[in-house]
Amino acid sequence: MTNTAPEPTAFAFDAPYIDAHPHFWDLTRNPYPWLQGETVPNFRYGDYSALRRNYLPADYARDTAGLAPVKTVHIEAEWARGDPVDETAWVDALAQEHGRPTAIVGHAQLDRGDVDAVLAGHAAYGRMRGIRNKPATSARREDARRGQAGSMDDERWRRGYSQLARHGMSFDLQAPWWNLDQAADLVRDFPATQLILNHTGLPADRSPSGLAGWRRAMEKLAREPNVAVKVSGLGLPGRPWTGADNVPVIRDTISIFGADRCMFASNYPVDSLVASYATILAGFVEAISIYTPSQQHALLHDNAARIYRLAD
Repeated sequence: MTNTAPEPTAFAFDAPYIDAHPHFWDLTRNPYPWLQGETVPNFRYGDYSALRRNYLPADYARDTAGLAPVKTVHIEAEWARGDPVDETAWVDALAQEHGRPTAIVGHAQLDRGDVDAVLAGHAAYGRMRGIRNKPATSARREDARRGQAGSMDDERWRRGYSQLARHGMSFDLQAPWWNLDQAADLVRDFPATQLILNHTGLPADRSPSGLAGWRRAMEKLAREPNVAVKVSGLGLPGRPWTGADNVPVIRDTISIFGADRCMFASNYPVDSLVASYATILAGFVEAISIYTPSQQHALLHDNAARIYRLAD
């Protein structure tokens, strides 16, 4: 499949909102192996060659023209893993120059021997809010199993996770829904750490059985109070982002977690492979139109401000 840039959606919106999941990268200066020669196998949107270009605040300003968020949270962009603090230093300098992003979620490999030093290095930056790490997971639902090395069950990985609270850091989790039973145990064992589930739990299988399994997994995770969800990453390979596909999933997510634990997130520029920024924001706004004005404001702004500690 070859992705082409989706046509922009005509959408006017001037309410304040926060984008809790854009990425910035500069391929001319910094190392991102997945964008500079390596290929991610089975990338969920198929061909991602269109992402092999710089994406900086000026590019984001172009994509959000007329819809600009009041604050943004940069999520680590898979900078080469040698020294992940280098990415935080670069993004912090970017923010000083351009006013974006407001806050940073960096990377740490939680089962690495130097995790304490890496977390301390990140913590030296005032914009730092948390860590994203992609633990070992199962690629397919039918292969899901517990106890893999590097997974959320791994005691060495959990020792790294236990250090987040000491630094006042939250944790961004990207994992398929069939591994969220591990996440439920994790947050129960570490109640002082806020976990933020990325990309709506990755409900890629929209068959009735796939959605039923996703709902069960999300409901189990939602029983734990220290979990929030970013409504993002809902594109499907080979087809444009539509409200018909995604509004029901967004509403299910909010119904499961509540209007005080979900937030808007664009996943730009990655989701530019499936939709314009306006399309994604318009779909979210349509989905939350059934809620009260105060709940809509929370979903668009206040929840992300609280969870990522984005003081005015």
